[in-house]
Amino acid sequence: MATTSERGASTPARSPADASASGSAASNFIREIVDDDLRTGRRDRVVTRFPPEPNGYLHIGHAKAICLNFGLARDYQGVCHLRLDDTNPTTEDVEYVEAIQRDVRWLGFDWADKQFYASDYYERLHGFAEALIRRGKAYVCSLSEEDTRKYRGSVSEAGTPSPYRDRSVEENLDLLGRMRKGEFKDGAHVVRAKIDMANPNMKMRDPPIVRIRHAHHYRTGDAWCLYPLYDFAHALSDWIEGITHSICTLEFENNRELYDWFLEALDLPNRPRQYEFARLNLTYTMMSKRKLLQLVEEKHVNGWDDPRMPTLAGMRRRGYTPESIRNLCERVGVAKTNSIVDVALLEHVVREDLNPKSPRVMCVLRPLKVVIESWPEDHVEELDAPYWPPDVGKEGSRKVPLSREIFIERDDFLESPPKDWHRLAPGREVRLRHGYVVTCTGVEKDEATGEIKALRCTHDSESRGGGGKKVKGTIHWVSARHAVEVEARLYDRLFDVEQPGSGDLRAEMNPTSLTTLRALAEPSLKAAKAGDHVQFERLGFFFVDPVDSRDGAPIFNRTVALKDTWSRQSSGRAGANEGAAPPTLPLVATPESGKQAEDGKAAAQKGAQKAEGKAAAPRVSAELSPEAQVLKDAHGITGEEARILAGDADLKALFEAAVAAHPSAKAIARWVVNEVRRELKGASAKALPFSGAALGELVSLVEAGTLSAPLGKEVLAELAREGGSPKAIVEKRGLTQISDTGAVEAAIDAVLAENADTVARFRAGNQNVLGALVGMAMKKTGGKANPKLVNELLRKKLGATPA
Repeated sequence: MATTSERGASTPARSPADASASGSAASNFIREIVDDDLRTGRRDRVVTRFPPEPNGYLHIGHAKAICLNFGLARDYQGVCHLRLDDTNPTTEDVEYVEAIQRDVRWLGFDWADKQFYASDYYERLHGFAEALIRRGKAYVCSLSEEDTRKYRGSVSEAGTPSPYRDRSVEENLDLLGRMRKGEFKDGAHVVRAKIDMANPNMKMRDPPIVRIRHAHHYRTGDAWCLYPLYDFAHALSDWIEGITHSICTLEFENNRELYDWFLEALDLPNRPRQYEFARLNLTYTMMSKRKLLQLVEEKHVNGWDDPRMPTLAGMRRRGYTPESIRNLCERVGVAKTNSIVDVALLEHVVREDLNPKSPRVMCVLRPLKVVIESWPEDHVEELDAPYWPPDVGKEGSRKVPLSREIFIERDDFLESPPKDWHRLAPGREVRLRHGYVVTCTGVEKDEATGEIKALRCTHDSESRGGGGKKVKGTIHWVSARHAVEVEARLYDRLFDVEQPGSGDLRAEMNPTSLTTLRALAEPSLKAAKAGDHVQFERLGFFFVDPVDSRDGAPIFNRTVALKDTWSRQSSGRAGANEGAAPPTLPLVATPESGKQAEDGKAAAQKGAQKAEGKAAAPRVSAELSPEAQVLKDAHGITGEEARILAGDADLKALFEAAVAAHPSAKAIARWVVNEVRRELKGASAKALPFSGAALGELVSLVEAGTLSAPLGKEVLAELAREGGSPKAIVEKRGLTQISDTGAVEAAIDAVLAENADTVARFRAGNQNVLGALVGMAMKKTGGKANPKLVNELLRKKLGATPA
């Protein structure tokens, strides 16, 4: 098989001075290594590679590796290969290959003619395995997988040599030949490197390098039933391609010793070197392709390109730009130790990039009708509205019609506002964006529910475009007669735990990660095309969905809100990161009621500053309907929960029946609003095959510690499918929570023994793997162990600081 130099010479490398002078990237320890290699003559060129496995879509974590590998090649006038590490036929597909190619190109990089596959090298790799056997450095092992794990030993105990370790070269070659011919079943034999069963690095304890797998490969078909394992294929593919700097993330640090061993054992010249850097980890973001695949397969999301997914395809569809992703990677930098980056930084760089690219337009997400009684009946006035604010420095405007009836955001009105409220209220005035000052003179309500149906206002005819009186508040609006109905999808973070993945994914998911609204937009938005970026004034940056939009019927995906409101949500939040409010007033959102103003928060904050050390005043809830207020006062539940229950008679009836069976109204409300509504999927609570009493029984079991919360949600799912009694389901499935210390310790000991390499990484300082070990222990008990007890015992056994 030809090496890279045989395929074609790369362009000459720049000198270190040239690279630094370009200013194209900040210096980091890897660039310092490259500079030193070129300066000392150890290397005369730079050849890197990006080697993803085509078993899923690339995510934001891969973006850092892409930018680093392709960026180095660009800045040192070298070459970066795209190599598909396709050594597992059961999980790989051409769909993923094509998706990877799209994502790399979207980020702004290209591999020219340097696209390769590990499957290109199967024959060459098979020859390397034979060579290792001939040199006495590999053998065919016939242990079962279970026995192989037992023989491997642990971090504190040396492994035991396989009874097949001393097979003769001739017997090993004969078995290898028969393995290739397909004479044996999967798992019957495996080729292992013969290294050192007492090596403290578990990776060096005779690792497998070739396995039997009778499976159809998407490229090679049924030509092979032997497939190389990652470490073996990775090191030797790098050598075949003439890679000079093999750059991996830190989880492969222990693999470096094995990487070097393969190259040395085969006595290969001009060996590449492996270097490790810290991967990109973001809060509230899942970075496991396996778990992202689980989300797709279990239909928690609408495919790999769902705009809530952290995949590059999902981010592209949501409206993230490649420039913003590259900017994030540059700001995070390249380090030697793992850390977790606040996802707010990603959102910040996206806003920064979209600000000069997104024309300003008006759209009302949750309309409230306003009648301007002083406006002539049939009069329409066209207002000149610029697309860009002065600081952007761009030109362009459109005409916005204003008529007697308009719609404003429901959240821009409060009937009983706090002192510092700068939007609309009875007797108060506000400016319509680009238009006139209006004053609220009346409120129309639904007699049955008390809900506000419409407002009555007058306008100051001398105040157009900033003329006349000055007011503190300005709100957006659309003309009722000219409004265009559009679909707006408000995307939120997919997970509402900071580090998802250590427990039940369903329990960690944000139930309000997507809210779909029929919004009203100004007429200019009817012509929006797929791929257009706009800013809905005061609400956020939106992107016309390139998949579902049609001509004349755009669908707007919210890319990001104007301000980071996530950190300002209450602990009972129903939907964070909602459309940005004016600076004095954060917002809270629920799918049904929408974002509601935190009426007195700004006033309370100012009051606290003047109170000479006194505690801040309690937060005043947004105005509730009489029915919702009664629920809130009677049960001590949150305003958002009360509002949701009051707005759905069937849901409210279920809640009240459950409270009658179990008096913890706060817990019942949380389950009804979050979990039951998720199971309903938009249907009526009347359709549920279980009663409120059954729900109360279920919550009692969880509250008493008999059942863990994740398993409680599984029981609820079964109730929603089949009905029945929670206690009977728990007894039938044996789901009672395990709180016995001995039983939990046994599960933890088994996990530690089976995952010695993970334990080694923890002891070496990688604290991030603790969550993974907790998850493994929970899985070992079928999710039935008390999570708090698992965490405490695991930390104790590992000598970690108590949580």
